[in-house]
Amino acid sequence: QVQLVESGGGLVQAGGSLRLSCAASGSIFTVNAMGWYRQPPGKPRELVATITRGGATNYADFVKGRFTISRDNAKNTVYLQMNSLKPEDTGVYYCNHRSYRLDDYWGQGTQVTVSS
Repeated sequence: QVQLVESGGGLVQAGGSLRLSCAASGSIFTVNAMGWYRQPPGKPRELVATITRGGATNYADFVKGRFTISRDNAKNTVYLQMNSLKPEDTGVYYCNHRSYRLDDYWGQGTQVTVSS
């Protein structure tokens, strides 16, 4: 099992920045890929960005050039740096870890609200 705790959400004006953190504990050695998803109000959850254990990254088109995913292996923490935020980035952001067996682990979510 892997436990995830997110932090760093909040209220920010359009054009501002936030950094989300996701601290992992438990069976970290089983994790192959880590990522961030979000769920805008009234919409389904969607992929934002992922990073593999090897460091390869992938981003949704709507965040390319604005968001950066990174990780600190020593701290078992994944980050999402969000710049040039837009009102449409509002939603609950969830941290995800996927094991080599394709088991998905989720954090509790952190609210990001971008005001216009």
